[in-house]
Amino acid sequence: MYIPCSQLRRTPLERFDQDLAWHRYDQWFFAAGACHILAYVFIEQHRDRFTAFGLWPHTAADPSHVFATDGSWAFDHSGWTPMAELLEVSRAAEPDADYRPRPIAMDLDEFCARHWHRSPAEFAHDPRPRARAYIARFPPPGAP
Repeated sequence: MYIPCSQLRRTPLERFDQDLAWHRYDQWFFAAGACHILAYVFIEQHRDRFTAFGLWPHTAADPSHVFATDGSWAFDHSGWTPMAELLEVSRAAEPDADYRPRPIAMDLDEFCARHWHRSPAEFAHDPRPRARAYIARFPPPGAP
């Protein structure tokens, strides 16, 4: 079952202290604070089929979660999840947000600048190798 990122949010201290945030469990790290890094690294590896999407609370200018999807499957901190399940569980966890999925049609640097997300250089360490290792733990659906 999909775990919504709202259950794995950073504490105020983790938001302030990048070293403390860096030492969270991988799933927690990529659920809250580095979801955009995970999505963009995933897309680098699957550019032919996947694009970045964000979950926008209905009144927000910035997405609260970023993931990669081909329209059917999504990839984020929970690994592979049917996109419909990701949306259903996320909306149920925070019904007031009335999440709206929208494609993100820009590169990582532009996304970070426009939407107040940390660029890779703003983390305690480069998160991209950690993202690549995390992605490698999850074979695609249907893989032997």
